[in-house]
Amino acid sequence: MSGTDYLNPPVSSYVSPLAGYEGLPPLSEERAEDGKSFKNAPAERRSPAYDAFVDPLDKGKRGGFDVHIYYYQNNEAHKAYAHALWERIRREFPELRIYQLWDRPLGPHPVAMFEVNLFTPAQFGAFIPWLAIWRGPLSALVHPNTTEGTEGDEVGESRGRSVTEVAIERRNHTQRAIWMGERVPLDLSTFDTMTARVEQS
Repeated sequence: MSGTDYLNPPVSSYVSPLAGYEGLPPLSEERAEDGKSFKNAPAERRSPAYDAFVDPLDKGKRGGFDVHIYYYQNNEAHKAYAHALWERIRREFPELRIYQLWDRPLGPHPVAMFEVNLFTPAQFGAFIPWLAIWRGPLSALVHPNTTEGTEGDEVGESRGRSVTEVAIERRNHTQRAIWMGERVPLDLSTFDTMTARVEQS
């Protein structure tokens, strides 16, 4: 094995959040009416993030975000709630892509779950607040799907992955993850196995 640290590859560097906003006048220290929050000068235009996912979020077939909703497969109350929630999502959000209820661990997901894909900021903005209320006793992992390092190619299950793509997947499931409810520890050895397979091929 080479000396490359696949757990902390160059993909883990961070661009300054102020990129594109350099050289602007200082922000006002004026407070809003509540006396706590700040008044902000109006922007010249609304952020494009309202209308399209920012780069490098996947805007293709995969979708910008996956939502994995977990339930304990041996807990009858959890299982019943997960089945009811799965049905409710299919009825209330028929435009979202939703997969089957898995009754066992799968990949890095250590317990049973089902997955919902989000393709637009509008879907994200509607579904995530809704899920915060309706997820009940279940936990949910919300993670991005990103395309950096893939030269615009879709990162798909059907083709081989590079070590960089596996590192990106790991980062998306960990450092970039959003948790709703109790965090369910992922089985990160899945990514180690994927990396080993890539190195052997």
